[in-house]
Amino acid sequence: MSLPAMPMPAEDERPFDPPPEYAELRAGATMIRVSCPTGLDAWLISDYAGVREVLGDGRRFSTRPGLAAHVLSSYGPESPIDNFTRMDGPEHVRIRRNFAPQVTHARRLAELRPMVERITDEAITRMLASPQPYPLHSQFSTAITTSVIAELIGVPSSQRHLLHEAAMALFDTSTKADQLREALTPLYTYLYEAVATRRAQPGDDVLSRMIEHSADSDRPLTDTELTEMNAALLIAGFDTTASMITYGLLALLNIPGEWEKLVADPSTAASATEELVRYLAVGTGLLRQATEDTEVNGQPIRAGDYVVVAVQSGNRDMALHADADDFDITRKPGAHLGFGHGAHACVGQQIARMELTTVLRALATRVPTLRVAVPLNEVEWKKDSVVRGPAELPVAWT
Repeated sequence: MSLPAMPMPAEDERPFDPPPEYAELRAGATMIRVSCPTGLDAWLISDYAGVREVLGDGRRFSTRPGLAAHVLSSYGPESPIDNFTRMDGPEHVRIRRNFAPQVTHARRLAELRPMVERITDEAITRMLASPQPYPLHSQFSTAITTSVIAELIGVPSSQRHLLHEAAMALFDTSTKADQLREALTPLYTYLYEAVATRRAQPGDDVLSRMIEHSADSDRPLTDTELTEMNAALLIAGFDTTASMITYGLLALLNIPGEWEKLVADPSTAASATEELVRYLAVGTGLLRQATEDTEVNGQPIRAGDYVVVAVQSGNRDMALHADADDFDITRKPGAHLGFGHGAHACVGQQIARMELTTVLRALATRVPTLRVAVPLNEVEWKKDSVVRGPAELPVAWT
């Protein structure tokens, strides 16, 4: 018996909303079996409670197949584990324990904030000196996140193109496994050499701090593990955050009254960041695999079954907010799932929050007349990427 296809975002039809099928699922059978774009059959979970339960239980639901193997053919469920996002249990904890403090602790974030503010101000100054309309995504959002994440790791300007090339291949749904290996090799080679350099001559970057922190543990991180971890941080931190900046600004500038609220009170940038991450979230969902016979929402799930949690749908559930389909930057943030949940929640979420909040506050203060330079129906959307949002966003200002 053939299964229905997994609903996929269609931004040119519904720019900021999940597919309408999810609202119907949340109102009835919150779980159904679907066929995913890569050919996997999976349980699709649409409600807030179900999504949170699966993400929060790493014992029953493994990340071994890869977070996006349901939409990315380059990372099959049976491919070798080559980054910590696909590890479970003690191995994942070991890697994360050496990684997370460098990008999550309050004192470290306070040290990084001036750098993020400087990079943002420099990007706005360049923008204001440029001709209009201005390509916001490629020249502003990407420039900021590339600089931030590269300075964190200590990657010089001459090598930052490696991030772009690797991210384009990794998140492209048409990339094959051999093409991905070819695209990642230059970045991995550079980072492997950087690890050796930092061991001999430590600096104040994240890579050096990880080497130092790990050296005191029972099992210090190997050069390969350090290479893989920092590659993951570079690629994800550059592309996903850049897309959220661009996508978020498009939402703010098109949903009536929201940009005006931010301009009137730039201190709302922090709550605006949370609302944007909740509202736009992860449009293609996250993949897990059941490790044992279990159930969710009363539905039996067998060991080995794949499960896709529809994060954006869960964040639109009235169980989270009674008016969850409304966008309001002054909303008191709830326990949204836009950065994931549980042991595999986004390790770089605090840096991403800082970048988004800094950008929103600075733009509202310095460029209050910012506007999208084309009608919404003329915005070009990404079509072959799991990282959703505009491919480019022309903007103008007075």
